[in-house]
Amino acid sequence: MQCPQCQSENTRVIDTTHDSHGGIRRRRVCEDCNHRFSTYERAISSTPMIVKRDNTREEFDREKLIQGIRISCAKRPVPAAEIERLAGEVEAKLQQMNKLEVPSRLIGDLVIEGLKNLDQIAYIRYAIVYLPLNNLKDIQAEINHLLESKGE
Repeated sequence: MQCPQCQSENTRVIDTTHDSHGGIRRRRVCEDCNHRFSTYERAISSTPMIVKRDNTREEFDREKLIQGIRISCAKRPVPAAEIERLAGEVEAKLQQMNKLEVPSRLIGDLVIEGLKNLDQIAYIRYAIVYLPLNNLKDIQAEINHLLESKGE
């Protein structure tokens, strides 16, 4: 592994931890400059092709998923680690299905359910785009439904 500070190949692992999504986090130290850094490894598993509304197909793109979640969580107190965790959960569920293709709607359903538990404002932002909330009455009804389900 190359040191990000001095580009030396002379590094060693000082700690290894496993996460719940099958990834491995390694703490490393450069033997030349003593810079400490972390690397993250995860197995590359196949994900199904995504079938869009217009029946076009595209490969699953984790970065595109993360970007969509980040937009919903903009200026909200949602840690980046939680966004990564949600994206990892969605990706893991897609992989567990063992299907060659899944509708994009399924990904949206998984994301919106995760956002509902993560941050209510981010959920509403995502819902405005994802669900057919075309006017203020629809948005208000969704907010009321959310408040009722949370017991507020």
